[in-house]
Amino acid sequence: MTTASDHSLFEDIQALVSGTLLFAFAIVLFRHAGLLTGGTAGLAFLGHYASDVSFGLLYFLINIPFYIFGLLALGRAFTLKTFAAVALLSLYSEVLPRWIHIESIHPVFAAVIGGLLAGAGLLMLVRHRASLGGLGVMAIYLQKKRGWSAGTLQMIADGFIVCAALAIVEPTRVALSILGALVLNMVLAINHRPGRYFGQ
Repeated sequence: MTTASDHSLFEDIQALVSGTLLFAFAIVLFRHAGLLTGGTAGLAFLGHYASDVSFGLLYFLINIPFYIFGLLALGRAFTLKTFAAVALLSLYSEVLPRWIHIESIHPVFAAVIGGLLAGAGLLMLVRHRASLGGLGVMAIYLQKKRGWSAGTLQMIADGFIVCAALAIVEPTRVALSILGALVLNMVLAINHRPGRYFGQ
């Protein structure tokens, strides 16, 4: 029997496919504008900018340790969905640049619209009990166990990660990246509140 808080397999699949696609499009915008984002995606961006190693490959590898934590702390279903979401995002981030050619985009607009897209995509995943791995897994766990806001926790972590980019990215780009991270986490903090909506 399905309850109000359950999702069907089809609903979960469409959330994984759609949510990761929105986030991947945000990454395309960030990359084109020379910006970063937070979480493990931000760490992958730092590695990509510093070494030219594929973002998708770095992102997938960085998340491997968090699958173990997710399996132990949040269960097999959450971990499998997260693994699928990370794999899809890694794939999308490699193929979307072949399908989308952007002539130019203002960095401020890229930060804002990219943050909104990434936040909406991540929100879809969280509402279907999945994440994009890494620090998001920790944030969801702490929200579930201690009632701390996942959006606020993610915002704090993202701030540290983006600020670390000062070593390899010019300050203006870092400031705009922080703006993008704030927009992303604002979407989560406002729209993901336990017990407020059905389907959580």
